Amino acid sequence: MSGQNYYLLAALPSLGALGSRPPITASELVEHVSDVESVSKLVEAVFLGDDLTQRQAFLSGELERPSPAVLSAEQVRDLEPLGDELLAPQEVTDPRAVTDAVMGGYFTHAMSVAKSAGSEFLTNWIGFEVALRNALAIARAKSLSLDPEDYIVSPELADYDTDFAMVIAEWSAAANPFAGMRALDGGRWDWLC
Repeated sequence: MSGQNYYLLAALPSLGALGSRPPITASELVEHVSDVESVSKLVEAVFLGDDLTQRQAFLSGELERPSPAVLSAEQVRDLEPLGDELLAPQEVTDPRAVTDAVMGGYFTHAMSVAKSAGSEFLTNWIGFEVALRNALAIARAKSLSLDPEDYIVSPELADYDTDFAMVIAEWSAAANPFAGMRALDGGRWDWLC
């Protein structure tokens, strides 16, 4: 975010502790920055990933009421197509492969936005997030005696300088899926700080 936009940050409410309810919704944040196109594109690139996660959870029956910030409710419910940058190739029909192709398209799109805006933060975040997700996919595949290479997404974008062993160990040892997600979010939070 360039220097002339500090007022956008200053106008935001303070965040609470990790796990507390955010003071504004993702949609409200997207709206807050909508008048500054360069900032809006960056914020939308970040929240598009969350929208796609909600879409996946909705389509699998894990989430009843998605609240997207960038996608339309119809896109999340798979009633309207996603943007061209997110579409899986026609020959990909396996649901898991489609999800991987959509996420690969998302990370490629977000990296393109980051590079065109000159956003070092978004570039680094994408590298971190892709590497974390791939480390998690490798751990899952190995625990199920599957070939990890079949579950890697956008490896060319990953920043493998971070050691995820501790985060993956906490995730693996978690008592339930919620605790596992908290371990992953804790790793993300530590990277941000």
